[in-house]
Amino acid sequence: MALGKILLVDDEPAFCELASLWLTNSDYEVMTAGQVNSALTILETFDADLVLLDLSLPPAFSPQQTLSQLPNFGSRPVIIITGHAERDLALEAISQGAWDFIAKPIDPDMLAVVVKRAVSKRLLERELEHVKLQQSYNDIDASAFIGCSNNALQVRALIERIAPTDVRVLVTGPSGTGKEVISRTLHTLSLRADKAFVSVHCGAIPADLLESELFGYTKGAFTGADKDKQGLLSLANHGTLFLDEIGEMPLPMQVKLLRVLQEGVYFPIGGRVEKHIDVRVISATNANLVEKIAEGYFREDLYYRIKGVNIETQSLNERLEDVSVLVPSFLHQLSKKHKQDYVLSSDAFSWFRLQQWPGNVRELKNALESVVSIARNGEVTLQDIALLYPNATQELLDGGQLGQGVDLQGIGLIEKRSKASINQHGGSLVDLTVSMEQQVKQLEIQLMYSALEHCQGNRSQAARLLGLSRQGLLKKIERYGLEV
Repeated sequence: MALGKILLVDDEPAFCELASLWLTNSDYEVMTAGQVNSALTILETFDADLVLLDLSLPPAFSPQQTLSQLPNFGSRPVIIITGHAERDLALEAISQGAWDFIAKPIDPDMLAVVVKRAVSKRLLERELEHVKLQQSYNDIDASAFIGCSNNALQVRALIERIAPTDVRVLVTGPSGTGKEVISRTLHTLSLRADKAFVSVHCGAIPADLLESELFGYTKGAFTGADKDKQGLLSLANHGTLFLDEIGEMPLPMQVKLLRVLQEGVYFPIGGRVEKHIDVRVISATNANLVEKIAEGYFREDLYYRIKGVNIETQSLNERLEDVSVLVPSFLHQLSKKHKQDYVLSSDAFSWFRLQQWPGNVRELKNALESVVSIARNGEVTLQDIALLYPNATQELLDGGQLGQGVDLQGIGLIEKRSKASINQHGGSLVDLTVSMEQQVKQLEIQLMYSALEHCQGNRSQAARLLGLSRQGLLKKIERYGLEV
């Protein structure tokens, strides 16, 4: 295993060969460059721990111009290689941030000492960064994906389990259900959190431009390519690449992406120098990729490359209980954004709970932003909502469902029922001789029986009354083995 990575920048081939031999024999991994521009290109894929930099380099052979490039080498230490007559310049380089200098002709033993000190410093800094990142990771969870439903809880648990790994992830589910939130949270909780998160919408970029956006291109690769352009793959190096709506990616591009995932290498358009890439790939789609494979629109081998772990989101209408958690959270975000406190009246909150949301979380959030924008004095009322959604509001008011939805006692949902009785001591619903889990179960059963009785057995109405999706209610009925 190499002790560290070193980039040697010098325009003398004989010196580069000799110095590389010395350093390689000392168990360092070495790459060389003849000028600063090519050195910076190499650093895109070769994360050097140390740069050995000659001051007099082509094309200008200007030490001052070389010194002006020091900030471009980032936080890694730079050792200046000088001639005897350039000692003052070397001291100036140190004042501008260089780690040390060494004069030609170079003594191999002195080079070994200086290099070892610099590389040790760099590796120690990286270890410290890793420890700090790990500590910050321990203080973060997956709460950015908001919800209290079983699906939301399962998604958060899976995020926290796989985030610290480099496993590839495929996030599937309807549009507007939080697939990008999941992807960003995976990055935030990963060991790559201090690196780039690069998002690519595969369906929004025209097919003929997608390749150049991903891979970049070299000067002269095509008409209009008047300079090199770094691709999104290069920008994501050592970080996370998020391929949104990957099901829309053209087949020819799928072939090229497959090679990147298999071998970790690619060529920029017009380039002949192979570039190495180290990224974690997270993909998302609202399409059924298995069906697209059967129809010939998606490659099966690519599917199994991106599907390391599959996280599936549900539509909001399948987990309506999450609305009660999402609305206060979004309202808090809007309060912080506009620096004003917003509240919902009880009727307004009930309206949000009782609606169907075919556009999922995105539609819910947009609806809340809309009604907040017209609210007076920071309070959102049912009258405010009626201005924007007159038909839906009137329908609920005519049906009398708002009052029923917020007052469970008003319809007798917490009264004792013959099919779901629970122990009551001194008029209290609490029994300390029974576990909390068992009492919650009993209360859920009682609420479901009461809601179904109130709605004359209509399960859709009962689910809406309880703030559940119809599927959610059916699952609870099945879980508890209820006869309804």
